[in-house]
Amino acid sequence: MEDQRVFERITARFPMRFLDPSNGQEGEAETIDVSANGLGFITQERLPVATPLEMWLDIPDQREPLYVRGKVAWSAADSSTRQHIGVSLENARLMSLARVLWLKRGS
Repeated sequence: MEDQRVFERITARFPMRFLDPSNGQEGEAETIDVSANGLGFITQERLPVATPLEMWLDIPDQREPLYVRGKVAWSAADSSTRQHIGVSLENARLMSLARVLWLKRGS
């Protein structure tokens, strides 16, 4: 399958929380990578494709968690208990992505 991403993904690992507003399911995860219009994460929860999500990314920059919304674009079992999830964000978040870039630049 050809990669159709518009923005480059940046490897970034930090905790996050999510909520499926359609059924109230909450969960915790760890990001794998982030871009202006998508992110990847690993979780114990099963999230089908097209699941709407509200997400709070705990970027370790001493600021409030970054709030984003999107839909599950793909989901794959990583192991018997972990799911690798790809999310397409609702709106390109170029300014929000700057927080991740500054964090990576300082490391």
